[in-house]
Amino acid sequence: MINTDPPEHTRLRRACAGAFGPRRMQHLRERAQQVTDELIDAVEARGHGDLVTALAYPLPIAIICDLLGVPESYREDVHEWSLVIDSADDTDGSKVREATDVLERLVTEVVEAKRATRGTDLISDLVAQEATGTLSADEVTSTAFLILIGGHETTVGLIATGALALLTHPGEAAKARQDPQHRAAVIEEALRLHAPLQNATWRFPTEDVEIGGRLMRPGEPILVSVLAANRDPAVFEDSDAFRPGQRAAERRHIAFGAGPHLCIGAALARLQADVAFETLLRRLPTARLTVPEEELIWWPSPITRGLFHLPIEV
Repeated sequence: MINTDPPEHTRLRRACAGAFGPRRMQHLRERAQQVTDELIDAVEARGHGDLVTALAYPLPIAIICDLLGVPESYREDVHEWSLVIDSADDTDGSKVREATDVLERLVTEVVEAKRATRGTDLISDLVAQEATGTLSADEVTSTAFLILIGGHETTVGLIATGALALLTHPGEAAKARQDPQHRAAVIEEALRLHAPLQNATWRFPTEDVEIGGRLMRPGEPILVSVLAANRDPAVFEDSDAFRPGQRAAERRHIAFGAGPHLCIGAALARLQADVAFETLLRRLPTARLTVPEEELIWWPSPITRGLFHLPIEV
């Protein structure tokens, strides 16, 4: 889907758009709340925790696996190998290739199982469309793989960096605790300041085009830095600062892309972040970082942006 243009892109996007409709979103919000409460229960009981491993990872993985119909028995593997793709310091690419191969086999196995016994999940929907000739077998598998990876890794980054912002800006946290609209502004500012997809996938001109004074020829690679665009001082005043209230009316970031390729799961990512932040603010109001912010370690990935750990006491 991410590497096609209309009309092929339109057909592939339409094939899974129904999974992100209002009724499914309401069900997933309820499920996200259930999962979040269970995860926060564990942190609260211990009196401390790591908001990356205890919340930012398990919540999006549970939700995207529910959406796709990935069985519980596969989810530990999804978590383990997705972490490799997201955050491996992998100069030769071997670790990421291994993780991608494992997850591709996992998705293929789930698709085969859905061909035998369909459910009410997205992979079953895709399999049904394959049966009518709308999708090919390869398109079913590749779409399921895209949703699995793209549908959770960026949300992991969003939840972690948004939680960090709330922990380090108590005034903003207090406003977000009382006002759902301010909480929404916090989410948008976290998306802008720490774009979870910091560099977009490679793009290639189909004809001569001038970008920034440079002529790009057909087929030459272009890497769009979403993070740099979201911190453009010509667009955002004091662009390296976290200012959700000031920017509430702007919402001009491109964390989810733009145009026909606008992220199909944007609403789902925002939903999960809203549930996570509301629950954190309500249930752990005295949570504090246990290490200096400057000691936190960011993923080395050139594509995704997130934190390895976010340790807190409650």
